[in-house]
Amino acid sequence: MSWRSEYIWIEFIAGSRKTSNFCWAFILFLGSLGFVLVGISSYLDSNLISLFPSQQITFFPQGIVMSFYGIAGLFISSYLWCTITWNVGSGYDRFDRKEGIVSIFRWGFPGKNRRIFLRFLMKDIQSIRIEVKEGIYARRVLYIESRGLGAIPLNRTDENLTPREIEQRAAELAYFLRVPIEGF
Repeated sequence: MSWRSEYIWIEFIAGSRKTSNFCWAFILFLGSLGFVLVGISSYLDSNLISLFPSQQITFFPQGIVMSFYGIAGLFISSYLWCTITWNVGSGYDRFDRKEGIVSIFRWGFPGKNRRIFLRFLMKDIQSIRIEVKEGIYARRVLYIESRGLGAIPLNRTDENLTPREIEQRAAELAYFLRVPIEGF
């Protein structure tokens, strides 16, 4: 989603609050909760069996393993829920031709570096660069090449843009900023 006028272009960046992240966090939570419950159930069954010595079957080691997988899954699920709650990776890119300033803002993880804010002059932008890697894990990323800061990514690496979409975005941005396009 973006907003444009004659002199200002603001591109809003979606963070980790995506439908797929909600689905994976929910599925992982339910699955790991199931593993923990099976592990606890196995432990309780083994204690019940020990009350009747005629039965020699013990499920306790399986219960420990199931509980371990369940607890590990709960930790991963809580990590996903935290990134969704904090909306890590969201922010905006603001290009102001009138003032000649570029502002890039992203939310990170809590701490002293939670707010990632870059601000530099438009005249320091050397080019817009497109990086394309094809294959099983195709990757198409749009960068701003800047003096002093190097290559700054403008889109998420998991954003599945077609080659035509990434070229169009690069062309529009390069035209707006009046800089050349490089391809890799």
